[in-house]
Amino acid sequence: MSRIENFNFYNKLLVPSDKKIKIANYDPDKTFGLEKNEDVKETTEKNIKNLINLQYLLYAENKHALLIVLQGMDTSGKDGTIKHVMSGINPQGCQVTSFKSPTSEELTHDFLWRIHNKIPPKGYIGIFNRSQYEDVLIARVASLVPKDVWQARYEQINNFEQSLSENNVEILKFFLHISKEEQKERLIERLNDPSKNWKFSPSDLEVRKYWDEYMKAYEDILNKCSTKWAPWFVIPADNKWFRNLSVSQIVVDKLKSLNMKMPKSTIDLSKIEVK
Repeated sequence: MSRIENFNFYNKLLVPSDKKIKIANYDPDKTFGLEKNEDVKETTEKNIKNLINLQYLLYAENKHALLIVLQGMDTSGKDGTIKHVMSGINPQGCQVTSFKSPTSEELTHDFLWRIHNKIPPKGYIGIFNRSQYEDVLIARVASLVPKDVWQARYEQINNFEQSLSENNVEILKFFLHISKEEQKERLIERLNDPSKNWKFSPSDLEVRKYWDEYMKAYEDILNKCSTKWAPWFVIPADNKWFRNLSVSQIVVDKLKSLNMKMPKSTIDLSKIEVK
């Protein structure tokens, strides 16, 4: 049995719901002794293939939905995770939502209204590139709402996610944890590579000035909102291969845990004749 097969990604990367964590204790470059090699490549490819079959089962059984939340600082790999880990998923049974600044219509509703509208239906996988947690991140750091407003949102989010879970929406939340040094390298790469120039935004540099404030905000999210029904995972994201391996393995394990079965036909197929 290889080292990867013995490694429990779920338990190793899970944020416990019963004790406090410090982001400073999480190394964004950590790979737990695993190295980029053929075993890693083969396991990641196997996970991606498994996702194809598991998504088909999810869609056919039509009893559960899976919501995957991706959060992280700019360049942490939210788009890359979707591109690589979800590369084999059938678009017909998957929906990806990127949450930007709220529209004028969205601002006339409560902050969870636009989120609830994008929750995947049963049988589907939904992927959030940013999420409801922007309302306790940028809303907090940039002082877009008063402190008493964003402080109340942690409990509101937990209640919202519990309600989803009780209605068969399985939730996995991934904090893609990148170091400030690695982000600098990736921003420079965007500046120097013409094919990536379009990704660069001056606002990335502005947000970077508030790195410590964002880390504190993320720390509070992980401590207040990692629950049994909607757990958070801290994914060391300095190494893209480890990020993809970890997320793919956790998603596969979650779907397998649902013990899905192919539904049986509701009619007697033995009497059907195709002429």
